[in-house]
Amino acid sequence: MDPVVSTSAGRVRGSCRDGVARFLGLPFAAPPEGPLRFRPPEPPAAWDGIRDGLAFGSAPPQLAPAPGAPAMWRPDDGLDCLTANVWTPDPGAAGLPVMVWIYGGLWKHGAASMAHYDAAVLAGSGVVVVTFNYRVGFEGFGHLPGVPDNRGLRDQVAALEWVRDNIGAFGGDSGNVTVFGQSAGAASAVLLMTAPTARGLFRRAIAQSVPAGVRSRAEAGTVTATIARAAAVAATRDGLSGLSPEALLAVQDAPLHGRDDGFTAFGPVIDGDLVAGQPWAALEAGAGSDIDLVCGFTHEEFRGQGAAPPAGVDLGPVAEAVGLGGEAAAAYRLAHPGLTDSELFTTMLSDALIRMPTTRVARAHAGAGGRTWLYDFTWQGPTLGAAHGIDVPFTFGNATSRFAARFLGSPPSADFADLSGRLRTAWTSFASAGDPGWPRFTLDRQTTRLWNLPPSDAAYPLEASRQIWERAASA
Repeated sequence: MDPVVSTSAGRVRGSCRDGVARFLGLPFAAPPEGPLRFRPPEPPAAWDGIRDGLAFGSAPPQLAPAPGAPAMWRPDDGLDCLTANVWTPDPGAAGLPVMVWIYGGLWKHGAASMAHYDAAVLAGSGVVVVTFNYRVGFEGFGHLPGVPDNRGLRDQVAALEWVRDNIGAFGGDSGNVTVFGQSAGAASAVLLMTAPTARGLFRRAIAQSVPAGVRSRAEAGTVTATIARAAAVAATRDGLSGLSPEALLAVQDAPLHGRDDGFTAFGPVIDGDLVAGQPWAALEAGAGSDIDLVCGFTHEEFRGQGAAPPAGVDLGPVAEAVGLGGEAAAAYRLAHPGLTDSELFTTMLSDALIRMPTTRVARAHAGAGGRTWLYDFTWQGPTLGAAHGIDVPFTFGNATSRFAARFLGSPPSADFADLSGRLRTAWTSFASAGDPGWPRFTLDRQTTRLWNLPPSDAAYPLEASRQIWERAASA
């Protein structure tokens, strides 16, 4: 018999497969359309009777992430996208640990309905797992005069409030919530650790590959002006809300035209409310120090994000472009003897995009007294090595999705099941009891878990790169 639970908005029917119940497409906020477009989320409308929770809700408006990739959103889907999904091993239980996933995607892509985020395997480990949609691109992160910034982050807070109010009906413990996410989702998790409006909504966080990339209001305003100019409308809420979602998507990458120094025009905006600065900024002052944190990176973060370096690449201009100064090229060569400049290009970009931002998060949290664990995912896939995103299939235990096949090959490596099981055990142990199973990272003892087979623990492996970046920051 299909399980039925009662939520704050009404009763919902789920389905059960392989011992895990799933409830899909549950609204945690009203559709952000009409007068609610470009506004913070509002509570959803209640319903009578029993609502079917058998299918995912629509994705937020977005373009396909790459040529040939399936479209997650189509114009007919509209803006009714703020829904959550719950996987539970026992809706009749009480006090199960809860894990809430935040997807990545350059702040302009992503949806909880993507096959690689199916949480049945993870929930089968004895946790309640929640995934949800939040607004991306201009809908979620575009700056508009007179309108609160960071609507996508505000959607995330609304989803966590829904979890607090409803997860007990699915067998979960609202007092034992772990937020986890990858890339933009990892940065979101860290930012929410220090956000006053998210206070008390979760007690632990797992941040997989934390990027930098916040915008000042002035920078975000320039992005808005460029997009409005491309659409021939005023750079105001009235001007841009007159565009259909698909018309806005057609021009939202206009700020990137003619540039080769960025992947997205969007990111969290420093608003003095949810976002104080880069993800590590408020951590350094002690905010969020009471929240336990696991964070880490894949060893070759640039792989999977950008094109391979051209033959004969000159590291000097690359170092200048990432903010190090041209002299850092020689420092990288000295710190990594035996690597070619092409290999150093990947090392430098991996540091710039993810590895150093994540390191700063770990050091800031640990330095303020927060319980911190750090890892380096070093397992090598057959096509892209230890690339950005390779840890996601291992996290969810899903090896056969289109996303997973890109990293793991098809069929996947025989190593997958073993390493995935070990990683999921660490994540669920952390969610349950606050211990992922390896020594904490402190400034005095910077122990780092190396995720490979077998997993091992070592001193922080990127000290040479960190010192180069620290010298550049203090110059």
